[in-house]
Amino acid sequence: MKNSFFFGALFFLLTSCQQQERPMVSFYYWKTIFKLSPLEKSTLKDNQVKKLYIRYFDIDWNVKSNRPFPQSPIRFEENPKEYTILPVVYIKNKVLLNQAIDVLDLAQKTSDFIQQINTKNHISCQEIQIDCDWTIASRDNYLKFIDCFKEISKKKLSATIRLHQIKYFKKTKIPNVDTGVLMYYNMGEISADSLNSIYDKDIANRYLASLKKYPLAVNIALPIYSWAIHIRDGKVIGLKNKIDVKAFKKDANFMLINQRGLKVKTSNYKNGTFYKKGDLLKLERITENDLLEMANDLEENSATMPSEIIFYDLDEFNIKNYEKDLFEQIIARF
Repeated sequence: MKNSFFFGALFFLLTSCQQQERPMVSFYYWKTIFKLSPLEKSTLKDNQVKKLYIRYFDIDWNVKSNRPFPQSPIRFEENPKEYTILPVVYIKNKVLLNQAIDVLDLAQKTSDFIQQINTKNHISCQEIQIDCDWTIASRDNYLKFIDCFKEISKKKLSATIRLHQIKYFKKTKIPNVDTGVLMYYNMGEISADSLNSIYDKDIANRYLASLKKYPLAVNIALPIYSWAIHIRDGKVIGLKNKIDVKAFKKDANFMLINQRGLKVKTSNYKNGTFYKKGDLLKLERITENDLLEMANDLEENSATMPSEIIFYDLDEFNIKNYEKDLFEQIIARF
């Protein structure tokens, strides 16, 4: 009897430890108005989501004033009090490439504006994330910004990391942050002839082996979004986010040429966009099998298990394309 109790307790403890070791599910919220739909709320509840990475604003460069400015700041229509909120600021690389940039001033104003949004909406945060696809040319300004911002904000700091920054970290350097988030998407060029610019396993394989050598602890961001590339005469002329493929299939002005493309039969306007006869719409999306494949490859090549898997992005349009238990399946692979 005692032995049975002992082994039962041991099994329970081991099972509990294994469950605790799994990464948490988190989401990016990338809309300019924060208001959760019933489906978005149920998705968060079903996956026991505790943390939301909310895009607060972008930082772009104003050519007329010759200075950076916050673009499209978030507006809260409901208070996200049920969740730990982690503000995300996206800095366009051209801002840090500009020779006129005052990095210290930018760090101060960025911190101030985040605090202003938090105060207005009764939000407190312990960590902030900086999203920037910095390059060798912008590296020094970027690293200086991170140092200044961390000192000014007095918060924990995370930063997004791209695959090329993982592989060539000795050149791109490692930002002075507490954790990184590997953006495991946008791997290829947006072009007429690329296979899938969101995810390409062959491209990923060129970088994956470097992940174990990267000195900074990283969590993983995975894509659940889709888009259509608008092509005319073999050239990309636009990118359409969250396109309703079913509506296009029903429209007599368009014809499905394969599972990944539509062709314009008759010139027309649709949703404010002009489509010329002969134009193509190349559809790019991420399947459930793609996501499970990503999870397997990342688990195999990671030095340590991530504490979070962050899905980009929380939107009813994206969520309805996947089975309810997919997010649980993905974290179970780690």
